[in-house]
Amino acid sequence: MKKSFSLSLIIVFLVTTILAGCSGSDKNTITFWTPLTGEDGAYMDELVKAYNETDPEIKVKHVVTADMYTKMSTVLNSGKGVPDLSIIHADRVPGFVKQDVLKPMTDIISSKEGLKEENYLLQAWSSGNIDGTQYTVPLDIHSSAMYYNKDLLEKYNATSFLDDNVVTIDEMLSLQGKLDKGDYVVNDALLGWVILAQIQNFNGDIQENGKPAVNTDVMRKALESVKSLNDAGIMTPYGEDGYLMFQSGNVLFSTDGTWSSTAHADVEGLNFGVTNVYSPTPEKFTNRASSHLFAMLKNEERTEEKEKGIADFLDFIRKNSIKWAEAGQIVASNEVNQSPEYKKFTQSFFTSNEKETQSLHIYTYEYYPYVAEAVDTYAPDIVRGETDIDKGLKTMQKFVEDKISEGDNGAAK
Repeated sequence: MKKSFSLSLIIVFLVTTILAGCSGSDKNTITFWTPLTGEDGAYMDELVKAYNETDPEIKVKHVVTADMYTKMSTVLNSGKGVPDLSIIHADRVPGFVKQDVLKPMTDIISSKEGLKEENYLLQAWSSGNIDGTQYTVPLDIHSSAMYYNKDLLEKYNATSFLDDNVVTIDEMLSLQGKLDKGDYVVNDALLGWVILAQIQNFNGDIQENGKPAVNTDVMRKALESVKSLNDAGIMTPYGEDGYLMFQSGNVLFSTDGTWSSTAHADVEGLNFGVTNVYSPTPEKFTNRASSHLFAMLKNEERTEEKEKGIADFLDFIRKNSIKWAEAGQIVASNEVNQSPEYKKFTQSFFTSNEKETQSLHIYTYEYYPYVAEAVDTYAPDIVRGETDIDKGLKTMQKFVEDKISEGDNGAAK
């Protein structure tokens, strides 16, 4: 009995210690939560370490949290363990503001001259602005991209596709029946992102007067435009890993993300470049994007001293985030993304001129996460002809409406 009682006390002590270490209540430490797992987390660790080596009054503790949004909901409900600073995705901002869980960055921004709109990429900055109030400071834009195999383009006399940096669907279709067995024109990597890009290319949107607009003519056009590549037999087979097929040298174009440049560069013999995601017409092209944003959840324990420390940290990141470019991200700080050093990174293509920068489209609709989930879930079967397009559109629309209803009734968002 005594042994069991002692063990229980030890367990209680350990749990209490762990929770205290994550709580952000240490007045000498800024607790900083991010969802940055894998190599992204390691790069952020290096940035935080570099900042802490400047010997600030209050140091930053980076806590990688794989299921961060779930844990945020938990600590906000309890009022305990709320982090001092977090990174959230752009599509989370409208919902968080509606739930009244974000503290505006007004004081942070006003305390540092460099933390202002003109020093960042416009899309990244504005994605954190709701009704004139700035709730975030941006770290990056991470975007869909289209990589191409230079050797295959040469082999199939398709290098002219890149003359205007807009590869059209018709240009891709022109290679139908001309490829060796086992070679394909394009894969289906990040297919949902590609479809959401086509929505913009057709001058459409995913909402109308605040209501989700999924079962629409423009969504049909977007799906049909991508489906035409599958129907022509030039898209990698359904169920195959088109991303790896590109890395193996059997695919001309891969529609994955800017962050994939680091992985592609590690593949021996892969002679690749980057351009914009394909479009129905050369007149307009879109690269669907998102943004990692620094934000502060409402937290009564966050002191003025910590907020000053947060401002210092964010300004340090603004000046020194070239390290973040190594993760394949489009750095939001203009001081960095306009520097000569940044131009050596593949993703610098997307800030090489104003037209490229404008192609980066971030959806900021409140219920965008539900729309994206619907597209990711049901669009592949529609594109591959496994599901009738009319049935698929109705299913996607209902999926989003049901998710919204569940959320409005208190379900997790």
